[in-house]
Amino acid sequence: MIDLRRVQVLRVLAEHGTVSAAATALYVTPSAVSQQIRSLATELGVELLRREGRNVRLTAAAEALLEHADALYEHWERARADIASRDMELTGTLRFTGVSSALAAVVAPAMALLRDRHPGIDTHVRELDSTQIFRVLLADSADIAVGFPTATTPPVDDPRFEQRVFFDDIQDLLVPSGHPLAQRESVTLRDAATEPWILDEPGGDTYDTVITSCAAAGFTPHIVHHVKEWFAVSTFVAQGFGVCLLPRLAPIPNEHAVTRIPLSGSPRPIRTIIGGIRRGAGDHPVIAAGLSALAEVGHDIAAG
Repeated sequence: MIDLRRVQVLRVLAEHGTVSAAATALYVTPSAVSQQIRSLATELGVELLRREGRNVRLTAAAEALLEHADALYEHWERARADIASRDMELTGTLRFTGVSSALAAVVAPAMALLRDRHPGIDTHVRELDSTQIFRVLLADSADIAVGFPTATTPPVDDPRFEQRVFFDDIQDLLVPSGHPLAQRESVTLRDAATEPWILDEPGGDTYDTVITSCAAAGFTPHIVHHVKEWFAVSTFVAQGFGVCLLPRLAPIPNEHAVTRIPLSGSPRPIRTIIGGIRRGAGDHPVIAAGLSALAEVGHDIAAG
């Protein structure tokens, strides 16, 4: 018999690329990851990893096992859902992960709905970047991930996950209140082509969105500062150090002297807020309740 927990370790190792990174994702030691892989290899009677200097590489046998692992885990998730659906009362812990703006605007209100409607459900939240949320989902360290697609998030047809669209988060141009553009009702993205820009680091959640949108508008932004957290970004804009694109979900402190200007014309950048679960888990009654609450909040945001 194959221990599915060991197959899961192999899946996480394949996703993260190194034993150390897999151990971090699984909250175990690197030696524990190595031991699990060795035990799985013994169970199968094949070699699963090969050393290449300080790194490891999956063998052809490991790749073949992973092709079957996705289907195995989908069946397992459906089995868990079927077992849980036999209980009349919804109980258990529902674990959310997501980006900060989505947690504040979507997940927190959804958790409040769950608290009122299903007091037997405990909730837990973990803030992460969109580049990380699917990894903790795969590692079974979260049940529902809420974020938006980036260059590194899994495609919609990834066999390991199911993805659901909640709503589109429109982005505006944020400028200092005394800026010449601040008096206009709307601007095009190209109107800011000569401005200094404030972005997060390359590879961050919003970096690719801004770069791609500016390229579509016919220019490359002149990036002068790399700032990630929206409160800090708004502060730097208020002090005249640059402009940025700000999602509607991200609030602006009243004391910041900034102006949010709607974008017109093309392109009009948006962030599509999505929810992700492990494939097959959608019928689990607790997870289904969480998805329903998120969809309800998302509908209200889109309507209002």
